[in-house]
Amino acid sequence: MTAMAAEPTPPPSLRERKKTKTRAAIRKATYRIAADEGWDAATLERIAEAAEVSPSTVVRYFPVREDIVLTDENDALMEAALRARPAGEEPLESLRAVVLEAVRAAFAEEPEAARLRARLMVEIPSVRARLTETTAATGRRLARAVAERTGRAADDLEVRIFTAAALGALREAAVYWAERDRADDLPALLNRTVDTLRSGLTTPPGRP
Repeated sequence: MTAMAAEPTPPPSLRERKKTKTRAAIRKATYRIAADEGWDAATLERIAEAAEVSPSTVVRYFPVREDIVLTDENDALMEAALRARPAGEEPLESLRAVVLEAVRAAFAEEPEAARLRARLMVEIPSVRARLTETTAATGRRLARAVAERTGRAADDLEVRIFTAAALGALREAAVYWAERDRADDLPALLNRTVDTLRSGLTTPPGRP
């Protein structure tokens, strides 16, 4: 019996392409102002002027200013990638693969933006605080895929704990990397993080 070919994904509509272009313009303007003049200079009005849109448009796309540097379209891609991981793969290994791929893609596509985001996480308290909230939102989205892969309900307590713990630990690794002037290899730190989650901590020999 011949397997049916999957239906091709329809191309984005003109409206969706315009929305993506506008979001990209707002991000680019924000990155430029923040990199050249600092985060305080990246006001709503300055961002709107640089992106050639109205302030209301900026707010419509990014109700919270910090989200301009913290959010992107990766959540949907990560959710799809998680669902596409090999059947039977341990959930922690699936998350490792998906997060590492997202990080590598971000640095390949927009290395300067990724570094600026890391610097703002350390220097700007509001960005650091918002990072916690956006990580939680990402966790709720990925928990759906984890639940499906493990045969559990999306609101299963163990699924929520597992996903939140894993993403929280990976976020902390990113902060650790940023605090140390981004000198370490971030993917290596993320791998260490997953290994620590898997094995836990042990007391050194001879220590009471």
